[in-house]
Amino acid sequence: MSESSGAGTDGATRVFVDHRELLFAIVYNMLGSVADTEDVLQETWLSWSSRTHRSPLDGIDNPRAYLVRIAVNHALARRAAITRRRETYVGPWLPDPVLDEPAADDSADERTLRAESVSLAMLVVLESLSPLERAVFVLNEVFGYPHTEIAKVIDRSPAAVRQLAHRAREHVHARRPLYRAHPRVRRQATERFVAAALGGDIAALMEILAPDVTVWTDGGGKARSAGLRPVHGRDKAARLFAGYARRRGTDLDISYRRVNGDDSAVIFMGESPYAVMVMDLTPDGEQVSDVYIVTNPEKLTHVRRNNEETPAEEGERA
Repeated sequence: MSESSGAGTDGATRVFVDHRELLFAIVYNMLGSVADTEDVLQETWLSWSSRTHRSPLDGIDNPRAYLVRIAVNHALARRAAITRRRETYVGPWLPDPVLDEPAADDSADERTLRAESVSLAMLVVLESLSPLERAVFVLNEVFGYPHTEIAKVIDRSPAAVRQLAHRAREHVHARRPLYRAHPRVRRQATERFVAAALGGDIAALMEILAPDVTVWTDGGGKARSAGLRPVHGRDKAARLFAGYARRRGTDLDISYRRVNGDDSAVIFMGESPYAVMVMDLTPDGEQVSDVYIVTNPEKLTHVRRNNEETPAEEGERA
């Protein structure tokens, strides 16, 4: 390899590294799976390195747009495999939680990635879109790409992209109100709910749970306490959490962290993650409308302890 060729290859590598976290954020919001996102990024790197090895960066006027196009199309192809895998998944499926609060060795880019991830509740809604609708929604609504640029990414006409965007937006807004509670309100509601749920306080649970609350527990068949279907209604949900409180061990630690942008509870057993609990609130912020609990250990492998808890968090033990 010539010196100029080597310099070009190094430049192509730097370009990929510089855009890696953007690509991760886009693909993760399209797929909801950290492992699949990492696989897609590997495929994107192989496509990128193969292209730039032959002719390093020549003819690529906008490397960022080129990389986004490769990653999005690999993600669209990956959806078929995910759909097949979901058909045999045990119990409710929830997206992988991504913690916004980084551990000490996380980079600034990783912190930016977490800030750009949409909420877990929104990711659940996005699962009901077609792959193309979801790609358009993520690129347009989350990352601000105009329809003309999205058209080049997914190889569709701008008119087709506008139609996809309109359908996706209508569907999402019908299922997901635009209102989002103030972070302080979310934090207070989260703490009240967790205290009542893990303490088995039926009266408090009946007060904070909305009448039509739904509890989704994703154990993937690997966590004994996870139900095989969602639990609907305040009475059933309260009994469910009261049963958890009676059966749980005494060595669970609660850490209040931001998960996909929302204040949530991350529960550890010793040094290992045990569960991530994310609550969605009613529009007035007074009650919990949905509870998402991820206990599948395969989805918690990237969840780490935060050793820099605030004083208010210290001593908040289950």
